[in-house]
Amino acid sequence: MTGGAGGIGAAVVRRLAGAGLRVAVADLDEASCERLARELGPGEGFGVALDVTSPRSVSLGVAAAERALGPIDVLVNCAGWDELRPFVESDEPFRARVLEVNLAGPIRVTHAVLGGMIERRFGRVVQIASDAGRVGSSLEAVYSAAKGGLIAFAKTIAREAARSGVTSNAVCPGPTRTPMLEAMARADERGKKIVEGLSRAIPLGRLGTPEDVAAAVGYLASDEADFVTGQTLSVSGGLTMA
Repeated sequence: MTGGAGGIGAAVVRRLAGAGLRVAVADLDEASCERLARELGPGEGFGVALDVTSPRSVSLGVAAAERALGPIDVLVNCAGWDELRPFVESDEPFRARVLEVNLAGPIRVTHAVLGGMIERRFGRVVQIASDAGRVGSSLEAVYSAAKGGLIAFAKTIAREAARSGVTSNAVCPGPTRTPMLEAMARADERGKKIVEGLSRAIPLGRLGTPEDVAAAVGYLASDEADFVTGQTLSVSGGLTMA
């Protein structure tokens, strides 16, 4: 579970653990990973420092997780990062970081574990994308591009790995109360107005919660979703509709 120490990530970790899975909590914030892993109980969680932008960190992190808990049967890629910026005001380092964290990183981690799933003829891969990748999002041009690419990646892996008993799906949160969204709202008046506007526009009348997203991930990781692959599930309170 990458991004496991974040708002959505931690909720997913608890949801999967509640379903009886042993969970490797991977994140840049090693202390938070270890604290959450201890919360799950002895032998039920394992905290590991992992930087999705570093091939070496991914390789070492995956190896450590498998030594601690055994082969990875369920992968959830939740690590993500963004800031609200007009595209014309973005620069090369910013664009590169957004793409590395939100697209190249999940691809890198998936590559590190998918081969083992195929060999064992079982696996669940869930990418945490975003509705920004489905419909676009003002001030998030590069983030939207990265998440759109992640959705397409999930579908392609679904096609390639289906005969090996591996499913691959994407969950697309809409506006969700996370530390990243709160930071955007605090950054400036423009960000505050966008977040407030999104809250008013959601048909169900509220922002999403990390637990809303975790419920969708829990379903896709379960045996109940054995015949579900290549799908994109929006968790947006009706803000976007297929």
